[in-house]
Amino acid sequence: MPVNPMNRRQFIQKSAVTGAAVSVAGAAAPTPAAAAERAPSGPTPGRPPRTWSFSVLGTTDLHSHVFDWDYYADAPYKDKAGNSVGVARVATLIKQQRAAKGEDRVLLVDAGDIIQGTSLAYYFARVDPITGTGGKRGPRHPMAVAMNHMRYDAAALGNHEFNYGIEVLRKFESQCRFPLLGANALDAKTLRPAFQPYTVKRIRVPGAPDIKVGILGLTNPGIALWDKDNVSGKMVFPGLVEQAKKYVPRLRALGCDVVFLTDHSGLDGSSSYGDELPYVENASNLVAAQVPGIEAILVGHTHTEVPSYTVKNEQTGEDVLLSEPYCWGYRLSVFDFELELHHGQWKVTGKKAQTLNPNTVDEDPEIKRLLEADHELVVKYVNTAVGTCTEDLSAADSCWKDVPIMDFIHKVQADTVKAGLSAADAALPLISVAAPFSRTADIPQGSVTIKDIAGLYIYDNTLYGKKLTGAQLKDYLEYAAKYYHQVPAGTKVDTATLTNANNFWDYMYDTASGVDYDIDIAQPEGSRIKNLTYQGAPVAADQVFVVAVNNYRANGGSGYPHIAAADIAYSSTNEIRQLMIDYVTAKGSLDPADFAAVNWRLTQAGTPVF
Repeated sequence: MPVNPMNRRQFIQKSAVTGAAVSVAGAAAPTPAAAAERAPSGPTPGRPPRTWSFSVLGTTDLHSHVFDWDYYADAPYKDKAGNSVGVARVATLIKQQRAAKGEDRVLLVDAGDIIQGTSLAYYFARVDPITGTGGKRGPRHPMAVAMNHMRYDAAALGNHEFNYGIEVLRKFESQCRFPLLGANALDAKTLRPAFQPYTVKRIRVPGAPDIKVGILGLTNPGIALWDKDNVSGKMVFPGLVEQAKKYVPRLRALGCDVVFLTDHSGLDGSSSYGDELPYVENASNLVAAQVPGIEAILVGHTHTEVPSYTVKNEQTGEDVLLSEPYCWGYRLSVFDFELELHHGQWKVTGKKAQTLNPNTVDEDPEIKRLLEADHELVVKYVNTAVGTCTEDLSAADSCWKDVPIMDFIHKVQADTVKAGLSAADAALPLISVAAPFSRTADIPQGSVTIKDIAGLYIYDNTLYGKKLTGAQLKDYLEYAAKYYHQVPAGTKVDTATLTNANNFWDYMYDTASGVDYDIDIAQPEGSRIKNLTYQGAPVAADQVFVVAVNNYRANGGSGYPHIAAADIAYSSTNEIRQLMIDYVTAKGSLDPADFAAVNWRLTQAGTPVF
């Protein structure tokens, strides 16, 4: 869920930044070791250098992973690939790069989604918020502390930066000693930049002109949908290509020798908006192809690893270099540039990119010293018991079976919406839709803690009730069913290859509770929903339902039909996860007998798969 991945204060920045904040990357001469390593690019004694080199290091989608720790498992992070997570390890790689190449030859940039995604993020946004409570000054955000220590030069805004509202984002911005860039994040009234669009860094070259590096930041237009409640009427988000065409020439006019973009946007040209927005969600490849004057782009948003990727610009024929370093601190992108001085101006003569894996290095001891206490606070918080459960509830089969752990989500959503409906809307049939966010989620028999519930509902979504007709509901469920690959009748179903058709991922796949239906995976897309009934009767095309749904989906996330434009019957700023915690706390016990019911199933030509 873009992320993935939702109080408010009028936030118009008193002095909207329209120019660049010029800063110096360092003036110290290269160390002897660095000079020796880079002899081909170093100066000849007594003669100004004609060649030079520098690097840009990049992270993205850190999602508040500081340490190599899984708060949901209450244990060090572990996956099958042997990855580590967290900026504490990445910081060690960055120190190594600076030591090898020279402190003054390395810039550090992030491509967004910094302050949401872990229990650590939630704690400092809601439990002990950085904005403060009761007139008390709030704490410093751990990600601001870590990234300041790592000496970031700039970071793009990610869409998840807006999940906790503008006030939290502005407070985080104020705590950072580097700019948050968003050239396509505009004030809704003035259409001027609400955040700094770009910054210019100088690479000092002894005896020669500085190398000027312009860093332009672009974010995702989907914020207008996904965080509509937080940004509507306050900010607008035009397309990446449109704004890059405006600012790249400006950076060149400022004398930048190198223009580097940090985009919170993938590179395949796809969108999950449906028809809700005129802009492309994953547009980095389009920016590279359609906007001349760009040397390289740090890519984010899609949580994939692309060590090096080249796009040829359509106007100039020049190659633009792109790299995406996965997410959570799994990887660090390294862009290396070679330049030559021609008539007093630096020209890029070579560039390459790669990704480095931090899983073999130790965590930075200074970050551990700075943030260990914050980490321990969050560990204590997530291990707080809120009740008990009568049996183990697992999400392992939730992507192909109707399992009780998903019915728990549906129960809380439906009960909450029902309690908040008007008298007229309360007479309508009520259903719930929700996605299986985590196949590894498990609520154990016995004591239930906050981390058990947070591991099931990993996003900070809030809750809506929207009205759909029976015909629209069927369209909605057909759209969800494209998640499955077609498996002809008589063919064995392999769950390892059944799902994620059409690049439709688990967080995008909604199941419904309150109606009964079959999903016939032997049929082609668009013809899979069979036997759709409500309380035993076929759902009529004009029958009106109230649908309990999270704000991401309600505002158009993943491109579901009808839901974004549907009438609102209920809305709340309370996170669904917290509503689930409150449910267990109030009842004291989580018992599937109170909510579990099998109301949907997979079939092949009418025969149940399981």
